[in-house]
Amino acid sequence: MAGLSTTPSVHSTNLAAAVLTDHNRTLVAVVAVVALAALVVAAILVRQVLAAGEGTDSMKRIAEAVQEGAKAYLARQLRTLGAFAVVVFFLLMLLPADDWNQRAGRSVFFLIGAVFSAATGYIGMWLAVRSNVRVAAAAREATPAPGETEKDLTTVSHTAMKIAFRTGGVVGMFTVGLGLLGASCVVLVYAADAPKVLEGFGLGAALIAMFMRVGGGIFTKAADVGADLVGKVEQGIPEDDPRNAATIADNVGDNVGDCAGMAADLFESYAVTLVAALILGKVAFGNSGLAFPLLVPAIGVVTAMIGIFAVAPRRADRSGMSAINRGFFISAVISLVLVAVAVFVYLPSSYSALHGVTDAAIRGKDGDPRMLALVAVAIGILLAAVIQQLTGYFTETTRRPVRDVGKTSLTGPATVVLSGISLGLESAVYTALLIGLSVYGAFLLGGTSIMLALFAVALAGTGLLTTVGVIVAMDTFGPVSDNAQGIAEMSGDVEGAGAQVLTNLDAVGNTTKAITKGIAIATAVLAASALFGSFRDAITTNVQNVGEKLTGPGSPLSLSLDISQPNNLVGLVAGAAVVFLFSGLAINAVSRSAGSVVFEVRRQFREHPGIMDYTEKPEYGRVVDICTKDALRELATPGLLAVMAPIFVGFTLGVGALGSYLAGAIGAGTLMAVFLANSGGAWDNAKKLVEDGHHGGKGSDAHAATVIGDTVGDPFKDTAGPAINPLLKVMNLVSLLIAPAVIKFSYGADKNIGVRILISALSLAVIVIAVYVSKRRGIAVGDDASAERVANSASTAVAS
Repeated sequence: MAGLSTTPSVHSTNLAAAVLTDHNRTLVAVVAVVALAALVVAAILVRQVLAAGEGTDSMKRIAEAVQEGAKAYLARQLRTLGAFAVVVFFLLMLLPADDWNQRAGRSVFFLIGAVFSAATGYIGMWLAVRSNVRVAAAAREATPAPGETEKDLTTVSHTAMKIAFRTGGVVGMFTVGLGLLGASCVVLVYAADAPKVLEGFGLGAALIAMFMRVGGGIFTKAADVGADLVGKVEQGIPEDDPRNAATIADNVGDNVGDCAGMAADLFESYAVTLVAALILGKVAFGNSGLAFPLLVPAIGVVTAMIGIFAVAPRRADRSGMSAINRGFFISAVISLVLVAVAVFVYLPSSYSALHGVTDAAIRGKDGDPRMLALVAVAIGILLAAVIQQLTGYFTETTRRPVRDVGKTSLTGPATVVLSGISLGLESAVYTALLIGLSVYGAFLLGGTSIMLALFAVALAGTGLLTTVGVIVAMDTFGPVSDNAQGIAEMSGDVEGAGAQVLTNLDAVGNTTKAITKGIAIATAVLAASALFGSFRDAITTNVQNVGEKLTGPGSPLSLSLDISQPNNLVGLVAGAAVVFLFSGLAINAVSRSAGSVVFEVRRQFREHPGIMDYTEKPEYGRVVDICTKDALRELATPGLLAVMAPIFVGFTLGVGALGSYLAGAIGAGTLMAVFLANSGGAWDNAKKLVEDGHHGGKGSDAHAATVIGDTVGDPFKDTAGPAINPLLKVMNLVSLLIAPAVIKFSYGADKNIGVRILISALSLAVIVIAVYVSKRRGIAVGDDASAERVANSASTAVAS
């Protein structure tokens, strides 16, 4: 293998290709040790969380039901995805590579990336379903039993919050630890060939994350929508009332969607950003580019540990959000300082001193590469901080936008829905412009060198990665708090001050989830933009290999960004259209599954009237079964669309159109993801406002209006919106992997129109059949006998 060969001296000439020097090998080994340290810290945090009490027997029974449901769903999902991963493993072997070492390494690390992504999600779920009952038990201490001494409310609240956030800290440490460990191992083994092998690692992480995000999102929102529409609106009972048959499925969904799905999503963002940074780093910074992109996130691992432990609530804090913000900004500031030290210690002061750079424009560039690296990383860190504040403004209950949405509840559900859509559309503009300006600012650092500019964009992505450990902790905090409140309400063992503690934590959790979705979107765009640069580099290299000219009429590179060419314009529109189709399929899947849940819950209330007076128990398992089957059935179509659409465009319209396709997808995906996330977050917190006594309070017409708005927003913010993040990376990585094959069969001696037609026809057939089958599925929304048979057969099929 390339990585096992003797490395040349660090004094290699600049005209030599980039190599992994002995000095850099040692540095990467240190980075791998830091990654392992993150896993050790995760183990310490696990012990701290599990040491807390679990509360009453009733609370334990409810928690065990949630644990069993979440474990069963994820086990079935991972078995399904395992078969898919094996197929992709062999398909990757068919794609062109320099040698069989690269082909084998790409496929092997595809599986490793998939396993790491799945493990991150599974571990997040495993601990979250054990932490939720402990948070509820900690809050219960605020309401002492007769004869017990009254506990200090602030102390109780802080203890509950610390358990929830350190649960998230475990997931954060696994995300950064496994991501950095995987990338480091590839570089240590494959050296200068590492970027090409890492394409497989990134694809494995992104594919599994997309399936887990879509499947978990369908499960959680089908249960949530069904529970709210029947329980809150039709029966007038509280959220998480034990009489609602969908409550257990709702709590299970929080863990398989928000915990497992989002953890896998952020892991793949981490992995894919490293992939893009190392591919471009090899070209732009030569030998240093094989190590420096790993050094920055390694610093982020250390500062994430600091940030997680820094989230310690104080009495002077206005809310739990103050403590979380403090930990985030402490981590960000320390990251920036340590990166500045690393830049000036590790990198040379001139571009001519960068060894292993073959690009004459980079070697001859004036200026200091250290300043480019530092400013680019700083842009990424600053972007995370600003997006946190911007997203908070549009989704927090204390801010005007959400309060305005809440006011519209006085005139009915239609105005609630309209105001939420308006808020999402407006906020998408500001966030997209902010991300776009950040990409452009980093791009300008490269001057006249396109590859150096794109590497600066990738470095901005690694800068944002330094905050990922704390971001993941913030995200997991949300569903843990939500589940804790659900367990407390279902058990009936947490009342008064303890219940208020959990309500306050849940409100903070809604905000942290919205913020992390905003930052996840930013990581997706930065990673996709950097991968777009990697795609361009792949075109250049492979066109040279087949002996074609890079410029001139009809050449691949001259057409890659020229949308005046009809095929490229069609590619651009197709890229944007796929984002819309993908979102529509995901939302429609939730609608269908939620319809089945609504009917099942209605049936149980109708056929078992004793449920309302507690003389009969709901059949919780029936709803869990329905959600499980629907989620596993529905996730295939969006996944196949993401993989097959770029294959169809590339082999049909050419490599230039494929580049335009990616540009269209990035632009539309950025706006769509922010719109969906912020609309959903605003509707959710507008409902919280009304439940807290504004505009009529619980049980009022205004409350029913906001519940309907929230149910519309559920698939927006927790299914379609977040799934766009891995969608963009999957399409970029698939395009990057197939680019050599597209060029091989389009130009030079191996040109073969027949092969292109065959691949195009097969990929189009898969897309059409998948979408047709998805659209043909029925929606169980009626109370007739046929709908009942649909629901019953779904439940029976899963149970069997």
